[in-house]
Amino acid sequence: MRRGWMVSLGLLIVALPAVAAPATPANPLLQEWKTPFGVPPFGEIKPEHYLPAIEQGMAEQKREIAAIVDNPAAPTFANTIEAFDASGELLGKVMSVFQNLVGAETNDQLQEIARTTAPMMAAHRDDIALNPKLFARVKALWDAREALELEPEQARLLAETYKRFVRGGALLTSEAQERFRAINAELASIGTKVGDNLLKEMNAYKLVIDNPADLAGLSDRVKAGAAAAARKAGLEGKWVFTLHGPSLWPFLEAADNRELRRQIFTAYTTRGDHGDDLDTKALVARIAALRAERARLLGFDTWADFVLDDNMAKTPARVYDLLNRLWVPAKAVAAREAADLQAAIKADGMDFQLEPWDWFYYTEKVRKARFDLDEAAIRPYFKLDNVRDGAFYVANKLYGITFTELKNVPVYNPEVKAFEVKDADGSHLAVFYCDYFPRPGKRTGAWSSGYRGQYWKGGKEIRPIVVNVGNFSRPTDETPALLSQDEVETLFHELGHGLHSILSRIRYRSLAGTSRDFVELPSQIMEHWAFEPEVLKVYAKHYKTGEIIPAELAKKIQDSAKFNQGFASTEYLAASLLDMDWHTITAATPPETSAFERISLARMGMPGYIAPRYRSTYFQHIFGPGGGYSAGYYAYIWAEVLDADAFEAFKEKGLFDQATARSFRTNILEKGGTEDGMTMYIRFRGREPSVEPLLENRGLR
Repeated sequence: MRRGWMVSLGLLIVALPAVAAPATPANPLLQEWKTPFGVPPFGEIKPEHYLPAIEQGMAEQKREIAAIVDNPAAPTFANTIEAFDASGELLGKVMSVFQNLVGAETNDQLQEIARTTAPMMAAHRDDIALNPKLFARVKALWDAREALELEPEQARLLAETYKRFVRGGALLTSEAQERFRAINAELASIGTKVGDNLLKEMNAYKLVIDNPADLAGLSDRVKAGAAAAARKAGLEGKWVFTLHGPSLWPFLEAADNRELRRQIFTAYTTRGDHGDDLDTKALVARIAALRAERARLLGFDTWADFVLDDNMAKTPARVYDLLNRLWVPAKAVAAREAADLQAAIKADGMDFQLEPWDWFYYTEKVRKARFDLDEAAIRPYFKLDNVRDGAFYVANKLYGITFTELKNVPVYNPEVKAFEVKDADGSHLAVFYCDYFPRPGKRTGAWSSGYRGQYWKGGKEIRPIVVNVGNFSRPTDETPALLSQDEVETLFHELGHGLHSILSRIRYRSLAGTSRDFVELPSQIMEHWAFEPEVLKVYAKHYKTGEIIPAELAKKIQDSAKFNQGFASTEYLAASLLDMDWHTITAATPPETSAFERISLARMGMPGYIAPRYRSTYFQHIFGPGGGYSAGYYAYIWAEVLDADAFEAFKEKGLFDQATARSFRTNILEKGGTEDGMTMYIRFRGREPSVEPLLENRGLR
């Protein structure tokens, strides 16, 4: 704050004429957002606004916590548990914008702020979790819970709040708490560093081609995209391929030049493993060791024991049991697939042994020969806008909701589109953002997130602001964005996550999330509708002619659904087992990353012709910022048991059976974390899930 001032010269006091100081612009992150639906005013927010807003948000929550702690009245559910749930609203508002943009629209300034604030936020969370007076009030209510006569959602909030404090170190000695704080601060900093390094390495790599002969096998669409990338890089007349999915995978699937396939695949699978300043090997090993130490402080044998105690799986033994049950048949199917690819290599007149960079190329050859089906034939029917509208159609048929594009709301990038989601009765449900194309400032992959969750405040329901982010194939000068089968499935998947947020009907903010191995159920079940013939007829239209996808082509897609599932299962399960191996270590000294990974892969019997979906050095699900899937990457297959079984209910009663859809909405999608996942699932299905539909879907039996 600027203050008035005067100058003293000895005994002479000279009053200077008043000059109005220039007004400091208000920080938009700290204002009420008067935008449509209260969405963030992205155009007004500058990098310099974040740090002071985060600091003010932390200060405000500290005052809110102090008010709870200093309340002279005896602790009650309202003055302690509900008050704690309501605290930190400003900080949450600021961090939702910041963290979403660090993932989707970052730059050097935002990354520097992230490095600065990561340990600050870790310390802030610890200050709350380790506040002895606050915990004493929570514990008093927990101990008296039987006499409180709470409603079910209130009882759940009390239980989750107490557990949050215990898992946050509240029962540790003061000495242990000091070490606990240091571990959390270091983990926050290292995770941010891993994400920064991998984004820099991803953006730095370019496979530059200047000989047209090296483009043999690639479609005109792929070549046009590579030419556009070259022009953007100042390499007019050349072709550039990157490690971003829409560039990498089409190249690996179709480029005839085997050496170039090897080069780009090797670059992709050695990210963070070059011994330079972007190397992540020491970082990920340190993260694993720190997590193991943190778990031991809390009384758990390993980090996996700590994580899984709060998930449906409960124990590492149960996770390993599921993964190993699937690993043997998956590897057997993959071996048969490898033999088919080796035969295709021989049919090409070659005698080399199948390597990981050959798999995608020869898989497409075998797919075309076996099913008369290739990506080039499919993509013209999967225009991005149509696919998105097809996913909206499924949501409408199931739940009666509608998506209407909004032209008058702020967006953080011109490529982002916004929609208002309304319920069947016309009432507002959510604002939904779509951000589907890769950019240098966006991390890889696809995800669903939110700028605001759904909850109740002061007797009024706050509705959510949800975003789906992807890295799908861009349009070219000649064609609109045309998606691959995998990209279509991913778009439906992320909308499933989005629906989980859009349809939420909970009272308390703290109960928005579910266990990691339950949260993939709403997303993965949506994938089942993507290629159903009835749905394909709605959205799969040729981008030039508008022709609906021919029935015979739709049938080929259905017939090929189990094709290459041995590979897909093996690469996924290998990454899941690697994750579990990292997080069941007990040694205090960090292992050497390369050796640890070699031992892990050898122990599981990883075939040399398949690479794990993620190697340790770039496994951001478990080692990146937040590391939310640490000891939890298995969750996709755990949830697939649920989603495959749940979709059977729709197949039994009708693809869009309204009673089944209503039950799924009210028992799963609206409930958040207000109940145990299996309890919710049994209420929907009438029984526990069977693993048989998953085995059938993946062709593993």
